[in-house]
Amino acid sequence: MFASIFFIARLTFAWLLLYLITAIFTHEIFFRHSSNDGVFVAFGALVGAIIITGAFSHVNRVRLIAGALSVAALSRRQRRQVELPLEAGEAFDLVEAAMRELPGVRALDSARDSLQSRVHITRGNPYPGETLSWPWLTRLHSLHNQVSMTVTPNGDAGSVMLICEPERAAWTDWFFIDYGTNLENAEALSRALARRVAERRRSEKAAAAQSATEKALTVAKLSLLHAQVEPHFLYNTLASAQLLTRSDPASADAMLGNLITYLRHSLPRTGDDLSTLGQELERAHAYLDILKIRMGARLQLQIDVAAHLRSIGMPPMMLQTLVENAIKHGLEPQSGGGTVWILARELPADAVMPRGGVAVTVADDGRGFSSEGSGTGIGLRNIRERLQLAYGEAASFDIVANFPAGVAATIRLPVAP
Repeated sequence: MFASIFFIARLTFAWLLLYLITAIFTHEIFFRHSSNDGVFVAFGALVGAIIITGAFSHVNRVRLIAGALSVAALSRRQRRQVELPLEAGEAFDLVEAAMRELPGVRALDSARDSLQSRVHITRGNPYPGETLSWPWLTRLHSLHNQVSMTVTPNGDAGSVMLICEPERAAWTDWFFIDYGTNLENAEALSRALARRVAERRRSEKAAAAQSATEKALTVAKLSLLHAQVEPHFLYNTLASAQLLTRSDPASADAMLGNLITYLRHSLPRTGDDLSTLGQELERAHAYLDILKIRMGARLQLQIDVAAHLRSIGMPPMMLQTLVENAIKHGLEPQSGGGTVWILARELPADAVMPRGGVAVTVADDGRGFSSEGSGTGIGLRNIRERLQLAYGEAASFDIVANFPAGVAATIRLPVAP
């Protein structure tokens, strides 16, 4: 109540003081010897009535907008400080987009490099249906507003300062009102920013939920892959070991030892657990040693992996999948068999891999890509999906024809921090 009385009294006093000074000079210059002083008094009363009614309308409209009256709410100049959980450039774009949507926008001055922007707004008469409005008073109140925005970087966040004010100097606040239009603009921007940030959060949560769903699906596919591969391989190995116990007990013993090593590294692990290149290599080596006993001279193996690379983290079963594809689709269908190479080389640090990485290649000189089967089924799709979910753009997978025959598949992984 005190704020509204003070505002009305201040506005009325400013106008009456201005009128009094104008009336004195006018009377002294033009009407000094006239006795019509009552005209000046009556006109002054009329000016006071117009100003008081206008100020009352302003106070009432601000009360409707803000819900409560205060000196800050009644002011024609509104300031808002907003902290956005966005990088400064993203915060700037978000706020500028909200400023463009304000009603009555007629021009925008933007300087993105300095994180400053200003929008110019045409302010209309909030009471266009009022028949008693004085044309000159309506024109005075139908001036232009502006909204200035400055973003200050604050780490991973952006601190936004908004100033909503008329396009007039501050001294005019003693004489003119804006019917709460700048307060409306400030509140509208606050609502718009809250809505846009909430939409962004919902979008991020939806993306995270989608990523989690895809990850769960990939883990399920991996489990299915385990279920499809391991029993088939296990039954064949045990059957071969059973036959060898009669004819070649030493080979049977070696086969069972390799099977134990293979199964030890094939124990189930959670979807987020990383293995190491060394552990995956032991599993693949045990698998190939078992097949070498079964295939004999038809299978040759060459491994070139430096010792310091064996501790690098690697998702489980990826190397195994590539080795199995090389055998199943490359060497087994070929009567003469062939060779499997497992190679690893260190990758230098770059923008994609700040800590460097490793390239793991499994190659063979088998049948290569053919109409009977090229080894690009569920296992390889699973590798691509898991790499994308685990490393994003930092990891890659390529499969190409080997020279002079066969296939070469390469996984590139970043070094985990």
